[in-house]
Amino acid sequence: MPMSDAPVLEVDDIQATVLRPRPSSYRGEYVVVRIDDAAQGREMLRRIIPHVAPADDWWVPTLSGWLGIAFTYAGLKALGIPQASLDSFPEEFREGMAARASVLNDVGDNAPANWEYPFGTTDIHVALAIYSKDDKGLEMVLEQARQSHHDLPHISVVYRLKFSELPEGRNPFGFKDGLHNPHIEGNGAHAHPGYGASIKAGEFIMGYPDESGETATSPQPEVLRHNGTFLAFRKFHANVAAFRKYLREQAQSPEEEELIAAKMVGRWRSGAPLVLAPERDDPELGADAERNNNFSYEDDMKGLKCPFSAHIRRVNPRDALKKEVVAVNLHRILRRGTNYGSPLPEGILEDDGVERGGVFLLIGAHLRQQFEFVQSQWVTDGNFINHAAEQDPIIGNNEGDGIFTVPDTPIRRRLHCLPRFVAVRGGEYCFMPGLRALKWLAGMNTDAPMAQYV
Repeated sequence: MPMSDAPVLEVDDIQATVLRPRPSSYRGEYVVVRIDDAAQGREMLRRIIPHVAPADDWWVPTLSGWLGIAFTYAGLKALGIPQASLDSFPEEFREGMAARASVLNDVGDNAPANWEYPFGTTDIHVALAIYSKDDKGLEMVLEQARQSHHDLPHISVVYRLKFSELPEGRNPFGFKDGLHNPHIEGNGAHAHPGYGASIKAGEFIMGYPDESGETATSPQPEVLRHNGTFLAFRKFHANVAAFRKYLREQAQSPEEEELIAAKMVGRWRSGAPLVLAPERDDPELGADAERNNNFSYEDDMKGLKCPFSAHIRRVNPRDALKKEVVAVNLHRILRRGTNYGSPLPEGILEDDGVERGGVFLLIGAHLRQQFEFVQSQWVTDGNFINHAAEQDPIIGNNEGDGIFTVPDTPIRRRLHCLPRFVAVRGGEYCFMPGLRALKWLAGMNTDAPMAQYV
C-alpha cells in the first residue's frame, strides 16, 4: 500500500500512551483500582474521562501531565458489560497473564505464585498510568485521579508504584534504553533512519488494516474495539549486582567486562549498536537518533559483531531471518518502558536489598502473535537461531544454568552458568480503549439487548 493510501489515524480518539513516547525527563505513578460496584465504576469513568490524554493533545504545553487508562478482563466484567461482549475478547486476554505462565515461561522463581499482590489475582480491574514532566504536574494529575473516586466507597486502590526516568535515560543495568520502536503507518510521527518500513496500523490499533490486510472484528461491539489495543503489563526486578558480578567473573579486564555486557545486549551502554561499533563504544553514535538504529544484520549473518543471542537481536531480528522479514513484522510490539527504584551505586557487586527494576507496557492488537510469541519463541526458545535451549541472556528465565554463545574465529566462546538477571514481580493483560469506547463503557445500559451495541 503506498503511503498516500495509508489510513489517517484518529489521534483524537487514541490514547496518547499508545502512540506517543513520554517526555524526557519524566516522573509518574501506576495506580491499580478494584471495582466492587458496577454503577460506581461507571461513575468513576465518567469523572476521569476528561483527564485521559489523547494522542493529538500530547504536545500541548499547558497540560500538567498525562493519564492513560486500561482494563483487565475482570475489570470489564466488574463494570457490568454484557457477557456476549466479554466472550468476544481473545482467549489469552480472558484467561489473564498468570494463567498463561507455561506459555510465557513464568516458571520457577518467576511463577505467579511468587508475584507481588495483587498480580495473579482477580483484584486488578483498572490500571492508570499517570506521568508528568515534574513533581508538581504529577501531583495535579494524581489529585484528578483521586477525585474521580474519593466519594465512591466501592472503588478501592489496591496498588501503587512510583516510576521515573533514570539519569541519561539509562535502565538499571546502565544501558541507554527506549531507543527503538516500530514506526506505525499514518501516525504522523517522524521515523528515524533504520526504523524500516512503516508497519500497518492494525498491528497495534484496532479499526485499521494489519500486515495481513485484515481489520479486527472483535471484541464486540465495534464502538468498544475501535481505536483500542491490548497491552501486557510486566514488572521486573533487576538483579544489577548479579549482572556486574557475573561480568567480573567472566572477564580478564574492565574493558572485557564492557565488551561481554555489550555482546549480551547487542549495544554498548551508550546505545551504540555493535553492528556499527563492534570493537569499542561510540557515545556520539549512541546519542544520535538519526544513526543509532540505522543498521541491519545483512553484513553480520555469522554474528561476529552482534551475537545471534544478543537481547536486541532476539526481540527484533530485523533482516537476520532473511526470507522471514514479513513474518518479523507480524511479531513487533510497541514498548513503553519505565524504571522504579534508585540505581545501584557504581562499583557495588553485592545486592543492597533495594527494589529496583523496570515496568514494561508491551502494546499490540494481537497479544498471542505479538507479546506471547516474542516471549515464548524469541526470548525463551533458541531454535530459531539454532541455539536450542539458549535463552535471552538479559531477560531470559535462566536459573544459574543459562548459556550465552559468542561467535568468534577461529573458535566461538560460550559462557555458562548464567543466573537470572531479571525477576518477574508480576504482570497482567489489559485492554486500552479509545476515548469514545471509554464513554460507551461509562454510560451504557447493560439491561438493553446486545444487538444495540453491535
